[in-house]
Amino acid sequence: MSWVGGKKALREAVVKRFPLNYSRYIEVFGGGGWVLFHKPPRRDFEVYNDFNGLLANLYRCVRDKPDLLINALEYVLNSREDFDRIRRALDTRRPATDIQRAAWFYQIIRHSYASGLKSFGSQPHDMWANFPLIQQAHRRLKDVVVENQDFARLIHHYDREDSLFYCDPPYHSTEGYYQNIGEGGFTEKDHIRLRDALLDIDGKFLLSYNDDAFVRDLYNAPGIQIEAVTRLNNIKQRYDPNCQFSEVFIANYDMDERGLYLPRQINLFD
Repeated sequence: MSWVGGKKALREAVVKRFPLNYSRYIEVFGGGGWVLFHKPPRRDFEVYNDFNGLLANLYRCVRDKPDLLINALEYVLNSREDFDRIRRALDTRRPATDIQRAAWFYQIIRHSYASGLKSFGSQPHDMWANFPLIQQAHRRLKDVVVENQDFARLIHHYDREDSLFYCDPPYHSTEGYYQNIGEGGFTEKDHIRLRDALLDIDGKFLLSYNDDAFVRDLYNAPGIQIEAVTRLNNIKQRYDPNCQFSEVFIANYDMDERGLYLPRQINLFD
């Protein structure tokens, strides 16, 4: 599912930097769940969290009531009038069942421009084509805990020595993109709160951010690794096909831990 700030382009790079040993995986800013769904299923305890209550409700409904959700989406209309009507209903938090809220929100995601939730996309979309995806997501989420907490409270609640927190917060200076239905704002104080929470944990964390002087200064601390990476800039692809977007991975462990244990080809120059 597309989502503002989704990690579709970086999901493989993220998973490759996971530590070798952990038994609790907590995705603090879950969003579209690209990393969770890409992560190989294993026997670890998994948590998906997002502060957007409508998004957390959608994931719970996909996990627990996929057939009811599909039934509610079966005959929705891909029209501007319907889009505006249900967006107003979600904005005003009109009383509705969890299934109805989930169906409305999923409809808004699928029918909005670039999944931005704000404006009607004016594009054809076959909602029925999503139903097999909902069923697949249901099977993947069956043992995942879905939370709707502030990140600091969540980190404190699930912190153990065997915990791995993956954090993909709103990027610094782009926070306005995330002020949508069901979401509050993310401020500079929140970036600092996140730093303070992560530097105080017993477990491990992996953090993805835009490569920004504020971010680098924030995590300039003993024992913290910062690795620069680039990916294609999807927003500028139309007029600059090779434009790159600079990002960083930040962790409190050796991000090359998995690479150290991969078999290597011996050659004459080793």
